[in-house]
Parts: sequence; C-alpha cells; structure tokens
Amino acid sequence: MICIIIYFCGSMKEDRLRLRFIINPHSGVNSKNLILDSIPMLIDGSKFQYEICFTEYAGHAEELARQAVESMVDAVVAVGGDGTVNEVARALIHTSTIFGIIPCGSGNGLARHLHIPTDVKKAIEIINAYQVKRIDYGKINGHPFFCTCGVGFDAYISSRFAQSQKRGSKAYVENVLKSFHSYKPEAYEIETESDSFACQAFLITCANASQYGNNAYIAPHASLCDGMMDVAIIEPFDIPEAIPLTIQLFTKHIDDNKHVRRLRCKKLHIHRTAPGCIHVDGDPVYADEDLCVEIIPDGIRVLKDKY
Repeated sequence: MICIIIYFCGSMKEDRLRLRFIINPHSGVNSKNLILDSIPMLIDGSKFQYEICFTEYAGHAEELARQAVESMVDAVVAVGGDGTVNEVARALIHTSTIFGIIPCGSGNGLARHLHIPTDVKKAIEIINAYQVKRIDYGKINGHPFFCTCGVGFDAYISSRFAQSQKRGSKAYVENVLKSFHSYKPEAYEIETESDSFACQAFLITCANASQYGNNAYIAPHASLCDGMMDVAIIEPFDIPEAIPLTIQLFTKHIDDNKHVRRLRCKKLHIHRTAPGCIHVDGDPVYADEDLCVEIIPDGIRVLKDKY
C-alpha cells in the first residue's frame, strides 16, 4: 500500500506549482518529525500546493517519482540520503519535472555539490526560491548515477556497509578501517575516446560531481554542467601513505598525490578480470567484468542554491 498524506497550503489558487515530497523514513540522521513540522510552516503557500509520500520498500521512491511525472507534478523533492536521491532523480531524467532535495543522509554528495544545506529551514528556502538549472548525469552499464560510480575499494566498502546494521559516518569509517588491510588492488584495462592502457588500481571512480559526500572530494574540479566525466584512478600505495591521501581527499588536494591518475572523458570502458560489485552513488550493484560508463549532458532539471 502506498502511504500518501496530502496537504494543501494557503488558498486554492489553480496556478500554484504542485510539489511532491518523497520521504524515506529510515534514511539518514535528520529527524523526519522535524521535517514534517517544518514543511507546513516554511513552504510558500502562495506559490505551492504539495503532497507528502513515504517510501515503504527499496525502489518505492522511484515508483512514487514516476507517478508524479505521470500526474504532471511540477517538482519532486527527495527527503533522504544518497540512495533516495538516486531513486527519485533517475525517475525524472529527460522529463519536465524538476528535482529538489532536502538532504538527510550521512553523505549527501549531490546536495553538497549543489550547495543545498542539511539545515531543513535553509533547504526549504531553496525550494521556495525555485531557481532551476540543468545538470548532467551518468550511466554505468545502464544504471544512472548523479554523483559518482566506481569499482575497487569504494565499491567493496559500499557492499559491506549495505550489509551492516549500523548507519551513519562513524559506521562507514569503521568499515573502511576494518577492510583496508585485507583489500587487494585489482588489474584493469581502461579505454577512453583517446587512450587505452592497463593498470593496477586500488579504486577507480567516475565522477559527475566533485565528491562522494561528507566533503570527501574525489574529483575537486568536476562540474555537473560540462558534459564531461572526471575519472580518478588511485594506484596501489603503502599503508603509511593512507593518512596523507585521506587528508588530501578532504582538503580538495587529492590530485596532488603521486598515486592518483586523472582522466577527463565522455565515455569510459573498464575491463576487469571477473564480475563483481560496483557502486552507483554509494549503493552496491553486481555487474559484469566489462563496464561502460558515459555522461549524458543536461539530462535533469534541479533546484539549486540561488547563488
């Protein structure tokens, strides 16, 4: 059963924009009660009428967003973490329905790149301002992504984190520390429009946005609007080198590290020795040994910070 609570704010003017908020009640760190209290108080009732939906299972957010598109809703707002954001956004690509975010996850990569704050009041102010821009998105073997996708250590951690009962940044760091010593770099064959080579890599990240989330800038110079993908290949490194690399990751200087190889391209083919886990905006997905990654320009319209 789909649980929908409908609120109509202000006068019943027919020319008001229609919003649908899709809330994942199980994601992230912000109180959903705070959000439910804030929407009626802060949303501009002279501009919007809205409804609130709650997800009940994996994939439900995408279903609710597709229903909104079919119902000619003007904008859909994802209230949740990166997984919820991805589900909603992939339903809105190449449609006229605008995508908004109230970030409630532990990472919030796309929201951070768009300068959408985790403060609920400020996030709703961005919705009220209704400033729209077109951004790119990517695909890896047909799976849409909006921040990053990749193979290697980060995909391995995504798989372990998905199986863990603990959530949040602390639990994620614990998984990283437990897995780091046992993880072995893998062999890859890489092909772009202009180059091909073989390499050993700790991880390969294909970035549309600048960060994974939590201000971990794996591609500090990436743009959502340039039609290009920023690829970071982190080559094997010794354990003592992990600390400076991590510092560079969080200070936007990872490109200065000697173990990081940077590519910029529109399409990328990755061949690995066997099928296995990849990550798509931080969520684990099982995929073949051959991975095709591409950027699709101007594929989705989003609400952004007015600056």
